[in-house]
Amino acid sequence: MKRLGFILLSLAIVSGCTSPPAQQEQKPQPPESNTGRSAFQRLYVAARGWASDARPYQLQSQVFGDDKGTDGKAPIWRAAFASAAQHSSRPYVWSGVDSPDAPARGVTPGSPDSFVPGNTFDVNFLKIDSDKAYEIAQKHGGDKIKDTPVTYLLQWEPGENHLLWHVIYGASQNDAKLVVDIDATTGEFNRKEK
Repeated sequence: MKRLGFILLSLAIVSGCTSPPAQQEQKPQPPESNTGRSAFQRLYVAARGWASDARPYQLQSQVFGDDKGTDGKAPIWRAAFASAAQHSSRPYVWSGVDSPDAPARGVTPGSPDSFVPGNTFDVNFLKIDSDKAYEIAQKHGGDKIKDTPVTYLLQWEPGENHLLWHVIYGASQNDAKLVVDIDATTGEFNRKEK
């Protein structure tokens, strides 16, 4: 019995004298870039959690830091979805960077806004990813433009009845040196702007 008491006392002393392991400092994760379709899938899942009838109407990339989007990938993607049942739309952001100058890493919903009817698209039209759209755009004048960030805008063109990737050689359409439109369903070159 004395032996059992001694063992229990020893265990109590040992467990009382040890401190919990120090928390290891977390290393920042390296930036992650995704193609449009990969980021879209993450954003779409989040939007369907908000509204089961959520339909996309826009997907747009954003350049950040050293990542200039010249491979069809981007570290930040923004999408907007509309819900007829809720009579509203809602933006979502996917970010692959940890920076005070960027949205938080992962998927972040924005605030609901007014409903945008008529320009949503069926996700089944999205067959060509942004990296393939970039390759096609390079063959239609993009290869002549150097040292320029490349952004991507995916949206339904109701007048043409197409889902188009706008491969934008510039930070926005307003200051673009070239915009090449690629059919997001077939991968066919549609037109050049500028």
